[in-house]
Amino acid sequence: MKILVLNCGSSSIKYKLYNMDDLSVLAQGGVEKIGLKGSFLKFTLPNDQKVMLEGEILEHRAGIEYIIGVLLSKKYGCIVSLDEIDAIGHRVVHGGEKFNSSVLITDEVIEKVRECIEIAPLHNPPNLKGIDAVKELMPGKPQVAVFDTAFHQTMPDYAYMYGLPYSLYEKYGIRRYGFHGTSHRYVSKRACEFLNVPYDNQRIITAHIGNGGSVTAVKNGKSIDTSMGMTPVEGLMMGTRSGDVDPGVITFLMDKEHLGSRGVSLLLNKFSGVLGISGVSSDMRELETAIEHENERAILALKMYNYRIKKYVGSYTAALGGLDILVFTGGVGENQASTREYVCKNMEYMGIELDEELNASVRSKEVVISKPTSKVKVVIIPTDEELTIARDTMDILQNKE
Repeated sequence: MKILVLNCGSSSIKYKLYNMDDLSVLAQGGVEKIGLKGSFLKFTLPNDQKVMLEGEILEHRAGIEYIIGVLLSKKYGCIVSLDEIDAIGHRVVHGGEKFNSSVLITDEVIEKVRECIEIAPLHNPPNLKGIDAVKELMPGKPQVAVFDTAFHQTMPDYAYMYGLPYSLYEKYGIRRYGFHGTSHRYVSKRACEFLNVPYDNQRIITAHIGNGGSVTAVKNGKSIDTSMGMTPVEGLMMGTRSGDVDPGVITFLMDKEHLGSRGVSLLLNKFSGVLGISGVSSDMRELETAIEHENERAILALKMYNYRIKKYVGSYTAALGGLDILVFTGGVGENQASTREYVCKNMEYMGIELDEELNASVRSKEVVISKPTSKVKVVIIPTDEELTIARDTMDILQNKE
């Protein structure tokens, strides 16, 4: 069985084609700058050679058409016919309260995803464009939606509700939904497989940290709390997102800076976080270079970034009633030893003993980085959201038959 996984953003499409018989990746790449000048398709060949093809890609349908053309091409392709693709799995960011698991896409599902646009105006529209494009270009092919929010639908009401009038929840669905759910689900389960412990009997904290980031508390295989909220702004300080901010600050700035709702959204989503504090970059590699040159604001930004993660780990340990496994994943979680060390430092009182020497020597591979005496197992688990989407798609197809 071959499954094509698509992740459609506002101006990009990432893709992977899997052979599910052996879980091998037959093709992978992405379209960038859709609708903008200088758009291109970049992909990696089986020999790890990278190829970039430039072209005018004005909308998502053209982008997916371009991807299909490469998959079928004699020079770069890996299939001879679209008949070889059995199904398409889509990352869909927001399923609201309507979806607590992945689903086969039908007209009814599409309509429910459209209903969620109001609470995910930046994310769901491009996801739907990808679904519509596949319907046109590969008519009749089964499509599956895998939702970022679905894993967090097991949160109890006291964890997901805001302290706002209940009528606003009833009227607009204002509550905490959480994101990165596909990643948190994958790494929490994979960590248990890696450690050979039962998934349904563990207290796990998963830290998916990168340019965007969130922390999730997983108890007995279910998400019970997560740091992102109704939108991805809440929680950790991120590359360009502010994370937790006193709402009073927002109304204060609206008055002082004469900001409307769009201005506030841009401020919190695009110009805050590591970029806003450091004034250097949202990229951790550039931040670390600035820190090496003793840039005080860069130093402050990294301390704030790391401190927020540590604070959530502590609070979620309390929510879980203790901790068995701490998982680091994402670009920073997998590769930045200094952040992992900061989060785990002086946490022996709650059972975390980091092997600092081992931690400093490893990047982006499955490994235990806690000491043998540590009561809490600290592990790095590289995330694989695309494989999770492919597996969900295959499972749904097989159960349908």
